[in-house]
Amino acid sequence: MNILVTGCCGFIGTNFVKLVLREKAGWNVVNIDALTYAGNIENLKELEGNKHYDFFKGNVANEMDICGAGDLLSGKLDAIVHFAAESHVDNSIKNPGVFIRTNVEGTLKLLKYAKEKNARFLQVSTDEVYGALGATGYFTEDTPLAPNSPYSASKAGADFLVRAWHETYKLDTVITRCSNNYGPYQFPEKLIPLAVTNLIQGKKIPVYGKGLNIRDWLHVEDHCRGILLALEKGETGRVYNIGGNNEWKNIDIARELVKIMGTGEEQIEFVTDRLGHDFRYAIDATRIRKELNWEPKYTFSTGLPETVKWYKENETWWKPLKDRLQAK
Repeated sequence: MNILVTGCCGFIGTNFVKLVLREKAGWNVVNIDALTYAGNIENLKELEGNKHYDFFKGNVANEMDICGAGDLLSGKLDAIVHFAAESHVDNSIKNPGVFIRTNVEGTLKLLKYAKEKNARFLQVSTDEVYGALGATGYFTEDTPLAPNSPYSASKAGADFLVRAWHETYKLDTVITRCSNNYGPYQFPEKLIPLAVTNLIQGKKIPVYGKGLNIRDWLHVEDHCRGILLALEKGETGRVYNIGGNNEWKNIDIARELVKIMGTGEEQIEFVTDRLGHDFRYAIDATRIRKELNWEPKYTFSTGLPETVKWYKENETWWKPLKDRLQAK
């Protein structure tokens, strides 16, 4: 396959491209990435010189950039896999306009290009579009969308555009919605890498409110394998939830991390809660399990210590990023 992948220099995109080039002989990948603060070209440095990989610096909200990236493929474009997004909820509260431009307008431009090229379009979305859950229940693919933050609203808007392009123009589309990811190359503003790197630096872990908010955690490689299955075998027009069946309160994750790192709970501090902080997310991934035979390989008992080990061994990767964040 010849695939155009957006946002490969970000966390999940990086892991996806490495998986594809490792396991799919003969596939060709072009990566278009604007290299915003969360995109790091160093993530894919090892692919320089790989004849099956090309990089194009560009913005998905710019039609000329999309065409320029697509022109790097020597053959027919088979699919677009769309990761590129502004994704940090706190930032969306402070500056929602940026999220609308990238997440909604960028998706629109890519859909138009996919239609022109008659290519499959896979939209990588999030469980946050469903809103929040109480103490029980799970998000299914039929759960109505009820986003509660500017970030999740922008992703829901993009998902609706993908649906409309399938229904109106008969574009071959698939949407995946995942639970919270963790693993290597995650930008150090997110909970787990922020906590681990803070502990390495002798700092405390900030936990919102009382730490009782619950998330379903999924290792990034399990997520990427689910996306790849959906790309190759997913039914057109279908939505597939990808979840880890691994619910944790934020405070319990913090406690687990200080235990792994060999420190005490005095390294945890509670901070003012986020505006509109959704209480709980949890995904029912029955559809992708049954239809595409997907199963997660990682549990927290294996994935979390491996992730801690990766950040310990890759301080030269995350420290410049963190220094840049703190200087803003």
